Amino acid sequence: MSVFPAAVITAGSGDFLVIPPRCDHAFRAAPENTADALIVITPGIERFDYLRQVARIRRGEASRDSLLTEQHRYDTHFVTSPAW
Repeated sequence: MSVFPAAVITAGSGDFLVIPPRCDHAFRAAPENTADALIVITPGIERFDYLRQVARIRRGEASRDSLLTEQHRYDTHFVTSPAW
C-alpha cells in the first residue's frame, strides 16, 4: 500500500509505482501480508544507514524517535496524512 497526499494506492504483485520528486508518500505491506520491494532512488543519495536504523527500530534496539534527528540527513521527513 502506498499513500500520496489524498489517496491510498494498493499495488499488487508485479506493479510499478513512480513517486514524483518532493511528493509526500509512505508505503507498507498490507495488514497481515508481507512484501518484497525494489526501491530505486535517483539521483542516488546515501540512505544505507537510514535503512539500518529502521531495522534496529523494528528489532527493538532503538526508538522510533531516534529517526527524528536524522530527517534532514537522509531527506526523510515525517508528516501526517488523513488518508493513512
